[in-house]
Amino acid sequence: MVAEFDSAGIRFKYPENWHLEREDNEAGWTVSVQSPDTAFLMLCLREDMPSSDEVADTALATLREEYPDLEADHSVDSLAGQAAVGHDIRFFSFDLTNTCWTRSFYSSRGTVLVMCQFNDLEAEKNEPVLRAICASLEVEDV
Repeated sequence: MVAEFDSAGIRFKYPENWHLEREDNEAGWTVSVQSPDTAFLMLCLREDMPSSDEVADTALATLREEYPDLEADHSVDSLAGQAAVGHDIRFFSFDLTNTCWTRSFYSSRGTVLVMCQFNDLEAEKNEPVLRAICASLEVEDV
C-alpha cells in the first residue's frame, strides 16, 4: 500500500512500511521518510527563501564534514516540475559505498531541498523506490 505526505502544498507518496517523521524548525520544517533498511529521503522547506544553490552547497558541505573523501558531481534537472540544482554524491561508510543525491528548487512557499540516500547493498531494492517518491513529488503554487 501507499501512504501520502501532504503539508503546506507539498505532497509525495511513499511506501506505508517506511517511517515518516516531521520536525518544525525556525526556518520552516523537515520531513524524513526512512525505509526498513538504511535508505531514506529527507525534504526540507526553508521559508526564509535562501537561494537553491546556497541550500544545495550547504548540504554538500555538511556531508563533506562527515565524509571528507566523498565524490560529488554538480547536477541540474527537474523535480516537481521545477528546475532543481544539487549534487550526485558517493562516499564510503562502514565499508559500504553510499549513494546520495540532493536537489534544491524554489517554490512559492519557500526553498525546497530533497536528499535521498542508500548504500550499495540495498541499491537494487531502494533506489527505484526513492526515485518513485521523487517522481510523485508535487508542489502547489500559492
